[in-house]
Amino acid sequence: MTVRNSYLYGRAPGILSAVGISLGVLVHVTYTVLGVGILIAHSPSAFTVIKLAGAGYLVYIGCRTFAKRTQMDIDLSSGAAISRMQALRTGFLTNPKTTLFVLSTFTQVIHQDAALWRQIGYGLFMSLAHLAWFSLAALFFSNDRLRAKMLRSQILLNRVIGTVLVGLGVALALTPTTQ
Repeated sequence: MTVRNSYLYGRAPGILSAVGISLGVLVHVTYTVLGVGILIAHSPSAFTVIKLAGAGYLVYIGCRTFAKRTQMDIDLSSGAAISRMQALRTGFLTNPKTTLFVLSTFTQVIHQDAALWRQIGYGLFMSLAHLAWFSLAALFFSNDRLRAKMLRSQILLNRVIGTVLVGLGVALALTPTTQ
């Protein structure tokens, strides 16, 4: 979603999507540190519901992206086709696979008796690593020349990105719930 928002709408929406992803990681870390993650990890039905909801959202976004057939007429200088809040929300909500990553990391790597400061530090590191990586992607894909090329090929890119998102959703849905 960071790549999509960066080439369609510009640098600021791309970076805000990266911030949304990073905030989503913090949410996952917070409930894991508070113990909800352990409950979810030990409750296959709760874990399955969360997993399937995230997978369904990815499939939904992927299908919508794939189905866009017209090329958008976007002024490369303005990038005003999406609000800041929409960009942030998109990044925040398209992070369902991170639930699996954080749960598996904290339940397998970080022991329950680990110091709280260590758990928080590890969580902050994961969030900042996501922010750095996706911000770099936003900076790269919001380059005006690259954006212009990508926008000329938007229909093909929509199909590729849509297919990838649907594939990720299906892969997430098929991920075993046993720990």
